[in-house]
Amino acid sequence: MTTDPISPDLKATLRRLKLSRMLDTLPERLTLARQQKMPHQDLLLLVLSDEVARRDSLAVTLRVQKAHLDPTMHLEAWDPTAKVTLDRALLNELTSLRFLDGHAHVAIVGPVGVGKTFLAHALGHIACRRGATVLALRTDQMLKTLKHARLDNSYEVELRKVVAVDLLLLDDFAIDVLDATESRDLYEILLERYRTSSIIVTSNRGPDEWLATFADPIRAQSAIDRFTSNAYDLVIDGESYRPRLKPHVTNEPKEGKR
Repeated sequence: MTTDPISPDLKATLRRLKLSRMLDTLPERLTLARQQKMPHQDLLLLVLSDEVARRDSLAVTLRVQKAHLDPTMHLEAWDPTAKVTLDRALLNELTSLRFLDGHAHVAIVGPVGVGKTFLAHALGHIACRRGATVLALRTDQMLKTLKHARLDNSYEVELRKVVAVDLLLLDDFAIDVLDATESRDLYEILLERYRTSSIIVTSNRGPDEWLATFADPIRAQSAIDRFTSNAYDLVIDGESYRPRLKPHVTNEPKEGKR
């Protein structure tokens, strides 16, 4: 019979200190320490480092969930054989997140299905891993939420959610023609985040076509000029990336068949 190396008193103490998850790896660490005749200070550093790593991982998971990022859209999962063209040097620069440190923006532009949303979410995941707050929204849904918020006096609360994060991802930007209220809301968001925090937009239209989607051309010109003057343009072209995201059934031989 194997004796539990962790005493009841130690377990109770760890739980009281809200460190009970250390019990998941502590037996292995104690065994390693005995085998390597590890000094007590080194053992303490090892088990505490395990806890720090666990909490960091949990924090990233929570940030990703709160950001509404697609959990499958990591840069590591991007298919390098995809038949799309883009500026790889610029993408590498964006993954450094220096644009985020400098409160710059990113416009990811290209036809339908070439992976714009995938790359935007991939950058969002990198930002979450670096400790930044992120929020990913479809532009039309965000504007609809803000419009409805006016009816129950929660507009300022909803607007703060969009403005307060370090990185805002707006998918399908400037796709639909906006009414006066939507134009004003988008103007306020672009103005609030100008040189204070970053935005990534994905769009099927180039920045030169965005002006026509706003109801108020003067506000639109002001907002778009601010955005484009402080934005990196990542242009993607090529075949649709979406077939690579389709689920596939693995054809495994059934039991009993040779």
